[in-house]
Amino acid sequence: MSDRKFKLHNGQKGSALAVRVTPRASRNEIAEILDDGTIRVRLAAPPADNEANIALLEYLSEILGVPKSKLEIVAGATGRDKLISIMDMDVETAHQRIVAHLA
Repeated sequence: MSDRKFKLHNGQKGSALAVRVTPRASRNEIAEILDDGTIRVRLAAPPADNEANIALLEYLSEILGVPKSKLEIVAGATGRDKLISIMDMDVETAHQRIVAHLA
């Protein structure tokens, strides 16, 4: 057996949302939930210069009632399909808050 010491760390808990973004819409809104569970979000911001990503995180922060610091785009930052990590919120709570804001 090794005498090597190691330290355990608490992992972060949360959930993730699959999102499909439509930029340059007339307003910010959750348009629908697709058959595969992806959430379609329309944003007024253009896709250039990271504006749509910033607007998406701000909008989801409002909808979910969490600080922007708890949200992160973990995949798809340059495309329309993104994976958003939500720290410290379980899947059921996130789902309920999203459904409550469907257009």
